[in-house]
Amino acid sequence: MLLYRALADMTRRRIMDELARADGLSLFEIHNRLFAEHGTTSTRQAISQHLAVLEQAGLVWSERVGRTKVHHLDTAPLRSIIERWPLSE
Repeated sequence: MLLYRALADMTRRRIMDELARADGLSLFEIHNRLFAEHGTTSTRQAISQHLAVLEQAGLVWSERVGRTKVHHLDTAPLRSIIERWPLSE
């Protein structure tokens, strides 16, 4: 399942963390945040590929704002995990 593949990678989880902190980030902003907050040395091209995996899994969506592509987090697909394994009391 694409959702589990997307969540399996630490860089993708960090991208999701950054989008949760500040929605509507460009690739450049995500790259800078990953470097500043996590010391990630991934290239913008590598981050773009991670974003593509997250988009395929439905966890991220993007839109064009002028010449910039901004990315947004969508946590709705994570509900399928909770529904599959409900929390016990």
